[in-house]
Amino acid sequence: MEKSVLILGANSDVAKEALRLYVDKGYHVVAASRSTAHLKTFVDDRVSDPTMVDIRYFDAVAFHTHQAFYDALPVKPNIVLYAAGFQVTNEEALVSWDGTYQMINVLYAGAVSILNIVAMDKHNTNLERIIGLSSLSGVRGRKSNFVYGSTKAAFTQYLAGLRQFLFDRNIQVNAIVSGYIRSKLTAGLQLTESLMLEPAFVAEAIVNAGNVLIIVPGWKWKIIYFVLKSLPERLVAKLP
Repeated sequence: MEKSVLILGANSDVAKEALRLYVDKGYHVVAASRSTAHLKTFVDDRVSDPTMVDIRYFDAVAFHTHQAFYDALPVKPNIVLYAAGFQVTNEEALVSWDGTYQMINVLYAGAVSILNIVAMDKHNTNLERIIGLSSLSGVRGRKSNFVYGSTKAAFTQYLAGLRQFLFDRNIQVNAIVSGYIRSKLTAGLQLTESLMLEPAFVAEAIVNAGNVLIIVPGWKWKIIYFVLKSLPERLVAKLP
């Protein structure tokens, strides 16, 4: 029997590449997003076997719909990937509560809402892995992006606790703690070109996730991750 992957926020650039790779590996994929038309175009044009993909509407911030969405899935998943994304600049977040609130809801609250439902379904004996797309922005608070970073820090901590909660059921939980990704979310931002990661590269890390909690794609970002973790506060304060 083929295994199933549920991708939440499947229209993100990384999620679409992961979708393609999962199908190549023989998984049936439920691709869930508000942007179902864009997803269908991608699946028809880029996925090796479109019949292996079931596109569903999912709104990360419509919390009251999450239980019904999960109950209606054609098959309960072996793997769940949460990759929904939204970002505004720190400058905008500091003066616009709407942007801040949307980041909190998409990047953290929406993830907790739906992943709690997934985790608490003890009838789904197929479940073997939950993966969340987080960010190095959540490793340390920095003045350039601490509002966005705080949502990612919260998500990473949630995944860490969920990993412990599901340990006795032998369910793996991974946090993909990624650096800058070349995507529609980062288009227009002034980012260091030599540090940019391609969505397909991050997707490879997702699809090939092992048994550790924190997965940092790219050797440069692994170094940055460990430096950020170890820097004293007085030096973090000098970062941009």
